[in-house]
Amino acid sequence: MKKINLAVTGCMGRMGQQIIKSIKQNKNFKLVALTENKKINKKINGIQVNLNSEKELKKASLIIDFTSPQCTFQILRIAAKLKKRVVIGTTGFTKKEENLIKKYSKKIPILKAGNMSLGINLLMYITEIASKSLGKKFLSKIYEVHHKYKKDYPSGTALMLGKGIAKGKNKNLYSLIGKKYLNKKKFPYGNKINFNSIRKGQIIGEHEVKFSSGKEIITLNHEAFDRALYSEGALSAAKWLINKRPGLYSMRDLMNFK
Repeated sequence: MKKINLAVTGCMGRMGQQIIKSIKQNKNFKLVALTENKKINKKINGIQVNLNSEKELKKASLIIDFTSPQCTFQILRIAAKLKKRVVIGTTGFTKKEENLIKKYSKKIPILKAGNMSLGINLLMYITEIASKSLGKKFLSKIYEVHHKYKKDYPSGTALMLGKGIAKGKNKNLYSLIGKKYLNKKKFPYGNKINFNSIRKGQIIGEHEVKFSSGKEIITLNHEAFDRALYSEGALSAAKWLINKRPGLYSMRDLMNFK
């Protein structure tokens, strides 16, 4: 198999650095471009870190983007012009921004996931099944923990799990989002989905979905120990996306969940 030429945006970030490490260990890929949204005089693996530009990104067949919403749209504008595929692991998008990503996906293939872990995506699927099976008598809430540097809350992963609950009820996530708590020891169930986000230490990621009828509680959870599981998931997404037509895809499509 011919190696896939990759560009990594946000290459100086935590996930950018981890993806670079995973690419070095994967024979299916060749790293050809590294970019940031500000000037950095540095080389990584012999590749100069440059600003996001057509000149840099045209070297790649596919772009992996773990940055910020503002930067992601800069990348998408360039990618759409160059007809490049994009794997998006960035989180914190608004509903309006999510719709804008859908528009870009009509021009180029995009795989977007709030979490690239295969385990988390399986948990989302199980959450959807549980939500559908348990019905209206059960209220739900989502708890998540990330390192102290993570800015957005609830996390993209927590919102993915919320989407699983909403899908199980055949509803839109945005109509079911309840209260968003930060660093609370305890938080209540509600008629909508309440979220509690903890930011502390160097924790990679813990997520928990609870369903309660008042008489019993069902708990679904996932804990990440190694950031490599996200970068390896992103590379699996890149390999899968390389032969796809324009459209908006998810890890659910990759894992062939119905």
